[in-house]
Amino acid sequence: MITGEGVYLRGPESDDYPQWSTLRERSRDFLKPWEPTWPHDDLTRNAYRRRLRRYAQDVRDDRAYPFFIFREQTGELIGGVTISGVQRGVQQCCSLGYWAGEPHAGRGYTTAAVRTLIPYVFEELKLHRLQAACLPENEPSKAVLRKCGFQEEGYARGYLRIDGAWRDHVVFALLRDDPRP
Repeated sequence: MITGEGVYLRGPESDDYPQWSTLRERSRDFLKPWEPTWPHDDLTRNAYRRRLRRYAQDVRDDRAYPFFIFREQTGELIGGVTISGVQRGVQQCCSLGYWAGEPHAGRGYTTAAVRTLIPYVFEELKLHRLQAACLPENEPSKAVLRKCGFQEEGYARGYLRIDGAWRDHVVFALLRDDPRP
């Protein structure tokens, strides 16, 4: 578990399924424009079990580190944040992705979660670069990254497949030695 300002992060567990599926279902229309297309069975218990197995394998292989975001005071599930695409060797980098359920959006929880995860990336995983990308029109996401010290680096054409279409993204990065707010 990693604790931060008003939030804590921990790996997803099987007991999280009811909260996770309820929050995702409740937030489906809110999240759809910003995420890859959901499989037809995405919110089923079996799909969640497959997700947990994939997460465990990714952690064992040092490829990705998924976390759920919980509100510190209540233990309520807020959303998720994932470090993925871990590269060792000469690159020493990874990518950051995050989501918050609609009832929790715009309340500072995502910013707190990203701030909480930054030291983990640089101090625990010993990486040099943390990057993130968001759709050009996603002003809330760009604000989260800027508040956490990320610098905008440019525009990537057809970078990720979002809601069924290859979409351009704005790329941000934070380096180990960059100043943080």
